[in-house]
Amino acid sequence: MARVNRREVLAVDEIQVVHCINRCVRRGFLCGVDSLTGKDYEHRRQWMRNRLEFLAGVFGIDVLGFSVMSNHLHVILRNRPDVVKTWSDEQIARRWWNLFPTRRNKDGSPAEPAEIDLKVLMADAKVLAELRARLSSVSWFMRCTSEVIARMANAEDECTGRFWEGRFRATVLPDESAIAACMAYVDLNPVRAGLAATPEQSDFTSVQERIADLKSADEVSTPDAKDVRIEHGKKAGWLAPVELDPKRKKVREKSPSRRTSNRGCLFMSLPEYLQLLDWTGRQLKPGKRGSVAKSVPPILERLNLSAELWLQVVEQ
Repeated sequence: MARVNRREVLAVDEIQVVHCINRCVRRGFLCGVDSLTGKDYEHRRQWMRNRLEFLAGVFGIDVLGFSVMSNHLHVILRNRPDVVKTWSDEQIARRWWNLFPTRRNKDGSPAEPAEIDLKVLMADAKVLAELRARLSSVSWFMRCTSEVIARMANAEDECTGRFWEGRFRATVLPDESAIAACMAYVDLNPVRAGLAATPEQSDFTSVQERIADLKSADEVSTPDAKDVRIEHGKKAGWLAPVELDPKRKKVREKSPSRRTSNRGCLFMSLPEYLQLLDWTGRQLKPGKRGSVAKSVPPILERLNLSAELWLQVVEQ
């Protein structure tokens, strides 16, 4: 059966949450350790993670979760055309320049655009409108991820040809239950694959970075300072916060510099999400049938899901 065209799935002017998957060609371990040659490509996973963070600070798209595996990439994106509409023409031009600069610094980063560079991008109103639309496009976000990683990998291998199997797969997540299940599925990928025993040991995942910031909150004493560490931390500060409606709203007033917005994604706190994730991982991992934590059923009840249905959704 033919795959549905992404234009029929992804809306341009509508906020959507989308689960995107991209696999390496022939599902080869082009980001891990090649079992045939023994060559280690693990460093490429860091390339992908860094690229996602860079794009989160340029595009009008919230990154809700990610997992960089040895031969494929998971990322959960929420496009924000509403936010992009508030950006000035100069902001649009500057962000596009950062994606496709005509001059670069010695380290490969985009050079500071001159005034004339920005004026060229702003000269044509139709072109500028197209750039504005692209900056909230999930397809363009994935394109700017995949193409750059493919070029870097081919340059390292001194070869040409495909790095990715083809275009990315996209699944729209229609409600909070679907978003929560998908976030758990993505964060538990290393656990399910037998590569990590716990979420905090799952390298190159959004949950590992969130946990690191949560731990760093113990270093400060005031509630406001703890909130800042959790929601704007050094590790996961580029990711969308977990909680939609935090108890202390002051933390959301901090202007985001590494991401599009401070909008959360779930009706639960980060600690609650981690409890749910820990319980789910124990149920899904063979030989690790843990007991159901007392705090889990209320969360599932708020999602209108039974424990059995929740596990079925995450597994699939």
